[in-house]
Amino acid sequence: MTAFDRARAEALDAADPLARFRDRFVVEDPERIYVDGNSLGRLPRETAERLGARVQEWGSRLVTAWPDWIELPECVGDLLAPVLGARPGEVLMTDSTTVNLYKLAAAALDTSPGRRVIVTDAANFPTDRYVFQGLASREGAELRLLESHPVEGPTAAEVEEACALGDVALVSLQHVGYRSGAIADMEAVTAAAHEAGALVLWDLSHSAGAVPVRLDQVGADLAAGCTYKYLNAGPGALAYLYVRKDLQEELRSPIWGWFGQRDQFLMGPGYEPVPGIGRFLAGTPAILDLTAAEVGIQLTAEAGLEALRAKSVALTELVVELHDAWLAPLGFQLGSPRDPERRGGHVSLQHEEAWPICRALMERGNVVPDFRSPDSIRIGLPPLYMRFVDVWDALDRLRRLIEAGVHHEVEAGPARVT
Repeated sequence: MTAFDRARAEALDAADPLARFRDRFVVEDPERIYVDGNSLGRLPRETAERLGARVQEWGSRLVTAWPDWIELPECVGDLLAPVLGARPGEVLMTDSTTVNLYKLAAAALDTSPGRRVIVTDAANFPTDRYVFQGLASREGAELRLLESHPVEGPTAAEVEEACALGDVALVSLQHVGYRSGAIADMEAVTAAAHEAGALVLWDLSHSAGAVPVRLDQVGADLAAGCTYKYLNAGPGALAYLYVRKDLQEELRSPIWGWFGQRDQFLMGPGYEPVPGIGRFLAGTPAILDLTAAEVGIQLTAEAGLEALRAKSVALTELVVELHDAWLAPLGFQLGSPRDPERRGGHVSLQHEEAWPICRALMERGNVVPDFRSPDSIRIGLPPLYMRFVDVWDALDRLRRLIEAGVHHEVEAGPARVT
């Protein structure tokens, strides 16, 4: 029995100022413990209602509803802006994270014709690296990779060293590392890149809604991220992009679409981008996706970023404590920073048999985590709906499965989705 018994977890839940939010999400099986909200958040109950109303509006109003819909990318972006530490007119809801990364990175390269290097880290999320690889290949540029600590992540000193080699147009990192959950020093990294004359593009996918983000305060240039994790906007939901206001007239999206065109319904022969953040729109906005994103963002704003961060830290601290007491003796290693100030909203637990352990947890333990190759089990803890007893029970089930050797009994062949 660890010093942290289940009664203490129950007491923390009883005192949790965010506990009321759990009932605003769909939880069909209360016995199933969901610790993968850092991959896909739960469904807010209000989302189903709002989507139903929007579908009815589509049915009744048809195309005549477009005057009410057409500005939703900017309006929902303005709703998200305070969550990102940005100002109105700096955030746009559009496309996927991958497409937005491409648009912003290409625009950064175009505005620095004498510089042909993109700096990122070798452990960056795959889509980020692939986008930069493709862009570098297309533009005859160089992709310069940082080899950073696998748990602690890239540092400002490493960025400074990479930029010192010269010719850097863009530095792009994750604010919160997708594997370890390490939080990058956004202010120091941004300053190091700016000192070298480079722009900085932040991937906020694992931070927005779980970790305070202060884009304007640190002087960030560009950012992109998804809304289907801690912002609970749904599978494959629309992403967002951020462009600092004083850069917007200087940068131009590489994808020229009619929604980024000035006087779009004049259907003119040539492209002239609208002023402001809207120039990064391209095709027709996804209205149902924007409706779902709006609900998730409003819930986050209602809860408050400081309260969300305080609970997130407490939840991840519990995982670390139980790991040390229960799991380390069973061959696990902590794959996330121990300092809670450097840790985002999920914790990685490393084990050489991580994949069969994940399968056993899902099939025999009724716990849903996720696996990241080669050896990481990620425990995602969205503070809007996660309880302390969920954490205690999930890790208790995990240790019991390992002690009983259940992970050796499951079929753990290759799977497309992990």
